[in-house]
Amino acid sequence: MNPLGPPAPLDPLATDVVGLTRALVDIPSESGAEEALADLVEAALRPLDHLVVERVGNSVVARTDLGRDERVIIAGHLDTVPAADNLPARLEADRLYGLGACDMKGGVAVALRLAATVTAPVRDVTYVFYECEEVEGDRNGLHTIAGRRPELLAADLAILMEPSDAGVEAGCQGVLTADITVRGERAHTARAWRGVNAAHRAAPVLQRLADHTPERVVIDGLEYREGLNAVAVRAGVAGNVVPDTCVITVNARFAPSRSAQEAEAYVRGLFPEREYEVDVTEVVPGALPGLGRQAVASLVGVLGAEPRPKLGWTDVARFASLGTPALNYGPGDPVLAHTAGEYVPLAQLRECEARLRNWLTP
Repeated sequence: MNPLGPPAPLDPLATDVVGLTRALVDIPSESGAEEALADLVEAALRPLDHLVVERVGNSVVARTDLGRDERVIIAGHLDTVPAADNLPARLEADRLYGLGACDMKGGVAVALRLAATVTAPVRDVTYVFYECEEVEGDRNGLHTIAGRRPELLAADLAILMEPSDAGVEAGCQGVLTADITVRGERAHTARAWRGVNAAHRAAPVLQRLADHTPERVVIDGLEYREGLNAVAVRAGVAGNVVPDTCVITVNARFAPSRSAQEAEAYVRGLFPEREYEVDVTEVVPGALPGLGRQAVASLVGVLGAEPRPKLGWTDVARFASLGTPALNYGPGDPVLAHTAGEYVPLAQLRECEARLRNWLTP
């Protein structure tokens, strides 16, 4: 239920990017509840003669079909994290505050404006407004589209409207999560000498992580800084029991030049089987920046922004797995994503729209 009442129809033809962002923020769309917003996006785009509009679940795909030499994807997710008493949207000076303003309804507003108003782009464009980015990967709208209609995601370049402070963040890191288990022997704490404390035996694991020096990998002139950190330590069943198991969860961020298999081998090499039990629970490869690709170089040149490496994982990796180079470019500071006070600068909304319009317009 929308506490703000029924949402008004979206009108990306008549509403500027700031007003459109505000309207989008005021339409609740937490992950798994994007249907109402997807309905409004579809209703706004389907009447436009220059677009072919399709619905896949609660994702909307709108394409030009002009026979251009290149096709680019401009994509943004419709969902947000749960609200944090940050609705409705509010304007303060040169900022728009509200749930998803930064991540990433500002970027969605830019894409909607372009989809509605750039009727004859110099490159064919596929606009993808997709569901469930903020939750587990098998629910992600891009994952669903790739499984059902992979041809809709074929392109020479994908632009993901993730917040990047209106700068170009190329590629992204891969991510690996693993549980390292250390065994002991349970005993009553009053007779602790009869057991073996697994939490104490885990100290060398933590020390090895503390002593580890992450690598810095340069690709296309961009430096990706890797990381390896303990993010959780679990041991014990009661306050009077010597723990017989200690599990340390490790999160690794690795450069996109490493494959998933290479990243896993690297972590397992630090914690060999003869000493530890290592269970890799997730490993997702990153995405190479691809700055040498013609479409990427053209966009970077028009944007006039010095590319930066994306330190984190985004859906550019999904496009990379399909053979499509991708980059992050959108309004908003990524540090503000998911915070109660997130906002998007109005100037960045206008700048992103103008620069992409210049790139797409003859």
